[in-house]
Amino acid sequence: MAKRIVIVGGGFAGINVAKYACANRDNLVTLIDKNNYVFFPPLLYQVATGFLEASNISYPFRKMFQDKPNLHFRMGELLQIFPDQNKILLTTGELEYDRLILATGTETNYFGMENVQKNAIPMKTVNDALEMRNYLLGQLETATITTDPKEMERRLTMVVAGGGPTGVEVSGMLAEMRVSVVRRDYPELRGTGARGRIYLVDGSGQLLSPMSKKSQENTYKALKKMGVEILLNTRVTDYIDHKVHLSNGMIIETENLIWAAGVTSRVFPGLPESCYSRGRRLITDAYNKLAGFENIYAVGDTSIMTTDEKFPDGHPQVAQVALQQGKNLAKNFNREDKNKPMVPFRYRDKGSMAIIGRNKAVADIPPRLHFRGFIAWFIWVFIHLMSLITYRNRITTFYNWMISYFTRDQSLRMIIRPSRKP
Repeated sequence: MAKRIVIVGGGFAGINVAKYACANRDNLVTLIDKNNYVFFPPLLYQVATGFLEASNISYPFRKMFQDKPNLHFRMGELLQIFPDQNKILLTTGELEYDRLILATGTETNYFGMENVQKNAIPMKTVNDALEMRNYLLGQLETATITTDPKEMERRLTMVVAGGGPTGVEVSGMLAEMRVSVVRRDYPELRGTGARGRIYLVDGSGQLLSPMSKKSQENTYKALKKMGVEILLNTRVTDYIDHKVHLSNGMIIETENLIWAAGVTSRVFPGLPESCYSRGRRLITDAYNKLAGFENIYAVGDTSIMTTDEKFPDGHPQVAQVALQQGKNLAKNFNREDKNKPMVPFRYRDKGSMAIIGRNKAVADIPPRLHFRGFIAWFIWVFIHLMSLITYRNRITTFYNWMISYFTRDQSLRMIIRPSRKP
């Protein structure tokens, strides 16, 4: 009989489970996501800063699954799991399963700070990126007609919270835009004395904590040279009345707090508290099976596995882990159905990288290779192009990048807000 495999979440992990599980025609695979498209999170910041269109990094699920008769898509959000009935409740109805895979990824973590959650600019979804683009462009437009120097400075000042890859890449992009774009597009701001300072704040003692010391030092020096003011060992403690309060007592007046400081997994109603570990990640065995359940699995950022000898505290929440876990789990399903032994997951670290600006990047390739500057930038461009979903995404993104590279500019800075009836 056909096995009903239900996958909740269409990110890197969910897509890979679906792709390899549907190779077995005896499986009936259903992928569920709250959006009707898959997107590439590492390039969200380029959508947010107007250097890529949302369609460059996104692709519809249904078009992707056109030639896969045993793979179906259902739009909806998970409300509750009923493990004893092998059933889940969605915003769009109920669904029964033989195997349930949770691959919902993470959501923004504001660490309980209500004012930050209410007023900061998140960077987690395509909607977030488009809202950020509209908001920042709107701030620039308002600054051109502002007569109060303090208000102008407040609208142009940016605070980026979080010194990981996203925070570093956003800071670098904003610094480049300040030089190559703002001065040309907004001549009204020349001679006003308003600089529009860029702060990068992180609670640890270094940027890009998971990367090598060389990468951390190179990134720090490059951003400082670009004019980014870096505050390490410093946390955002509040954001109220256009003032960012920091743990070192400093207060920065700004209307732009970009939040890239942390993520957390979500809670699934129907699963006991004993299933969760730190960061609300679901505890799994070496085969991504949820502790205490026989047919519920968790993959990617939402899971934590401590059975891999090289990663006793769990794997990093990065794309490569999600991709490899998704593929391994789907192949294990096929092995299990053929009465073959399942293979425990072992993460193969292919390296990490971050882009800082034009011709500026850092890359660590195991076991001990380190690159910086143009070579690392070229590696970053190639890897990210090849990681996009389709050839169409790759071609359009490459075209936009080439225009940006040679002109140091882009023509995608439009404020587009769909009108809504009352």
